[in-house]
Amino acid sequence: MARYTGPTCRLCRYLGEKLMLKGEKCFTPKCPLEKKNSSPGEHSLSSRRRRITERGLQLREKQKVRFSYGIFERQFRKFFREAQRARGITGENLLILLERRLDNVVYRLGFASSRAQARQIVRHGHILVNGHKVDMPTYLVRPDDVIAWRESSTKTGYYEKLSEEIKGRTIPGWLSLDEENVVGKVLTLPTKDDLDAKFDAKVIVEYYSR
Repeated sequence: MARYTGPTCRLCRYLGEKLMLKGEKCFTPKCPLEKKNSSPGEHSLSSRRRRITERGLQLREKQKVRFSYGIFERQFRKFFREAQRARGITGENLLILLERRLDNVVYRLGFASSRAQARQIVRHGHILVNGHKVDMPTYLVRPDDVIAWRESSTKTGYYEKLSEEIKGRTIPGWLSLDEENVVGKVLTLPTKDDLDAKFDAKVIVEYYSR
């Protein structure tokens, strides 16, 4: 299954909530969900929505997580199977694995305003992990990994602007950030307390268990 390539904001309207897919735009009145809180294809706010089944609600929750992290369905299933094999609660394991993706870590460190932008930064070879270029967004970080920019990338206008704007950013407790040098470090693996409360992992497990 190919990654969705249509209008990004359409996904938020489809699910009826902000997934923060467009970075700073999501906080402004330009956000389509602020203007019109209706599903794509509906012609008015008073349009009657179909009743969603339990299975449909499970699917929506799964899609909410998948769209938020911007991954293929087959990739999502792979992470789910890995989460099942690991010790602990499958749903929590799944979200922890997704948090450990390099593109997500680049986003969490504030190197990008959205996961989509972070994925592009990684793919273009701008990021080093422990001094080595890693251009795979799916790379899973480990404790003590150091996330930095390639020397050539620090000469770009984007980096110069970032080095000024990143000061004072709030990042998750399982990461640390050297603001002066724009270098991040993985202090420990994320725990259930670090996971986004808007995701109901239990529902996703129920979806794949049927």
